[in-house]
Amino acid sequence: MSNDLLKVSVNEHAEKKGNLTYLSWAWAWTEVLKADSQATWIVHTYGPQGSEQPCMWIGDTAMVHTSVTIKGLRRECLLPVMDHKNNAVKSPDSRKISDAIMRCMTKAISMHGLGLYIYAGEDLPESENPVPAKVTAVPATFRSSPTMGVLNSLAPDRQAMIADYVEAIAIRFNKDDVMACFELYSELEDVEEKTALWSQLDSKCRSAIKKYGESLKSQLKEAA
Repeated sequence: MSNDLLKVSVNEHAEKKGNLTYLSWAWAWTEVLKADSQATWIVHTYGPQGSEQPCMWIGDTAMVHTSVTIKGLRRECLLPVMDHKNNAVKSPDSRKISDAIMRCMTKAISMHGLGLYIYAGEDLPESENPVPAKVTAVPATFRSSPTMGVLNSLAPDRQAMIADYVEAIAIRFNKDDVMACFELYSELEDVEEKTALWSQLDSKCRSAIKKYGESLKSQLKEAA
């Protein structure tokens, strides 16, 4: 993670939409090039060779995947193609996919430090209600928890997306890759989705993610 990017204030270049904050992708990439003129980013493609698409399809919804490499360090981010209410878009057109790609690229940049304080720690739920042991696969039924109402209120496609995140985070947590767990958790921007995901994670995993977020905040304060 670049200390130069950690020190950059993004407040004047951030745009609020509801409870969410967005950065201009053009400005963010300009800052990256200032830190590393050789930086690169890519869009991962999916599908049969010769007919690849710039997204992965989950039913009739789509997820985009980008990577940003700065000073030889690569960070990745996945992001659903969403509408203005942050619901997964069914059968998204090329414009929505393109917009999602640029947002995903900007979030991948944040994993290197630029604007990370928007996502680091302050949006982590405070609740530490005990739940069963680690999840190693997508559960046949979701766990029961005090926040189950939030999960049940989500549309089926969003619940399926939460299940995918639960599985992905569990796999990485079982490999002791807390940073990857934090990065995956930080990808979700919608408050309801983040709360639903948080309710399904193992208590030890939640504690590790929260501790990692607090550590990042301390680094940001020291770098300021």
